[in-house]
Amino acid sequence: MKKFIVFICLVLILGICYMYRENIMLFYYDKFVYANKKVEPPKRNSYYRAYDFSFVKNTKNFAPQNYQDLLNIYYTVLNSGVNEFSFFCPKDYEDCLSEVDALANDNTTLSNINNFVHPYNSFSDIKTKYNDLGKVTIEINKIYNQTKIKEINTKIEQIINSLQFTNDKLENIKLIHDYIINHSKYDTDRSDNNIANYDSDTAYGNLIEGYSLCGGYADSMELFLEQLHIKSFKIASDNHIWNAVNLDNKWYHLDLTWDDPVSSNKQDILEYNFFMITTSELIDLKTNQHTYDKNVYKEI
Repeated sequence: MKKFIVFICLVLILGICYMYRENIMLFYYDKFVYANKKVEPPKRNSYYRAYDFSFVKNTKNFAPQNYQDLLNIYYTVLNSGVNEFSFFCPKDYEDCLSEVDALANDNTTLSNINNFVHPYNSFSDIKTKYNDLGKVTIEINKIYNQTKIKEINTKIEQIINSLQFTNDKLENIKLIHDYIINHSKYDTDRSDNNIANYDSDTAYGNLIEGYSLCGGYADSMELFLEQLHIKSFKIASDNHIWNAVNLDNKWYHLDLTWDDPVSSNKQDILEYNFFMITTSELIDLKTNQHTYDKNVYKEI
């Protein structure tokens, strides 16, 4: 009889536990998991950039209190170069998970954040997973694999050794600008006919294969600017991307794509219309592809 009573009690306890499993999990999470959970900053790879911007900044705070904190966390994670990272939404940030969900599905904002990190740490695909207990996990697939990075870095070193760099940073930027344009062509097959013969939206297509779209020009320039220790980021409109460069504490636009125009007779052309120009000068050129979000790219 005693065994039967014990059995009934166990069944009742298990039934109650099952009925209230979510509340029990929440209690366990609050009292034992989250209360003792300290999120360590992601480990940084060699392509980490110690740059803060108006739109996003590196952070050590992984217990967000608002949407800006979330933006800073995503930037810090991408900028660090990790492939996966988890943090927790605090109980007192009631909209945290809904704002995480909104950010995870906002491709424009994620792409904008991507433009502030080193090209080698930028993502080709980013996914966010979260549960009702507030755990958020960011999973990142990068654009550049280690094989291509090694090949690009070897090429960059060869190019740098071949150029006559001086102490004049502007002149050095011009040398790189000219080299990239003179040694690559705009990939019209891909832009006009969607024929992807080359990896032309990356620095690999630009520097190794010799064919490029705007993303390839911008990434290549960004890699060289990193070598010169010149602060920069990529700046994007709806269908175009170029570089923003900080020289002597002033920001300038640098667009190699538009300085390498496609001529009707296939002749190679090198121009300087978009070489280190101010925003007012860019506006005066009245193009239809350089209208960008000034709430994101506030520096320039």
